[in-house]
Amino acid sequence: MDMNRRQFFGTAGMAVSCFGRIVEGGQRNLLLGICDWNLGPSCDPGMISKAREVGLGGIQVSVGTGPDHMPLREPAVRQSYRELGRKYGISFCSVAAGSVLNKIPLKSEPQSAIYVVDALEAAAALGAKNVLVAFFGKGDLRLQDAEGQLRNLRSGPYASYELDSAAVTRVVEVLKQLVPRAEDLGIALGLENSLTADQNLEIIDRVGSAAVQVYYDVGNSTHYGYDVPSEILKIGRERICEIHLKDWSSPVLGMTGGEVDFAAASEACRQIGYDKWYVLETSGREERFLEDTRANVDFVTNAF
Repeated sequence: MDMNRRQFFGTAGMAVSCFGRIVEGGQRNLLLGICDWNLGPSCDPGMISKAREVGLGGIQVSVGTGPDHMPLREPAVRQSYRELGRKYGISFCSVAAGSVLNKIPLKSEPQSAIYVVDALEAAAALGAKNVLVAFFGKGDLRLQDAEGQLRNLRSGPYASYELDSAAVTRVVEVLKQLVPRAEDLGIALGLENSLTADQNLEIIDRVGSAAVQVYYDVGNSTHYGYDVPSEILKIGRERICEIHLKDWSSPVLGMTGGEVDFAAASEACRQIGYDKWYVLETSGREERFLEDTRANVDFVTNAF
């Protein structure tokens, strides 16, 4: 908890500079990866070659999918990832604890903190500098009434939903216990959730550690009714650890009819000097993964 912001980011940034950059003609290119659940089965190192086939440089790896399926705890599985990553020139930008935390959430289940520790240890073993800490499904931090409805506190074009204050307090308390380990490893705990930028920043301030950051998702935030470019500018480069790219309305990014204003999002990223990983959370259309993912890679490379 004593590590200051400059020290944490200096440690994390130094490690990132050694991993995952595709270098062509002496130039540093975009850091672009994909979620392993979009490549195929989660936690499967056999999918690594597929990422290289579509022109990607990194993979976000799931630590597991449930209490009885946590493959990244196993040294042999980690070793397989490292060997195949070297073979195919693929880095591991982050480790995700979404599948398990969305069912066994930090806001209520004591055992959930163990899965975050698992993810931190796996990230350290794979050279990843971010852990995705998810709050969807059962882990949603927005307050729901007896009928499961949300309360929008804001009028106008953009939304802001009332929070479950007891759940948020519980999460803050758990994160305070987790950050010393994250700080020691130089790994960011990236909060991916259904909250606004202001609500996430309040959580970060309450925890009081630069190791707690925002894992920003342009597709989710657009779909929930938030002002994505303004949020990116407000959170800033130092507090966004990684960005998911997807569009709920389209399997191919930039297609007519999509929700996300990618041009505005990319301009906001340029304004804050964002130079970290973008991670596709897209699978493309059925039976067209290779074609659609290559199209998404081309789109993101041009847009960002």
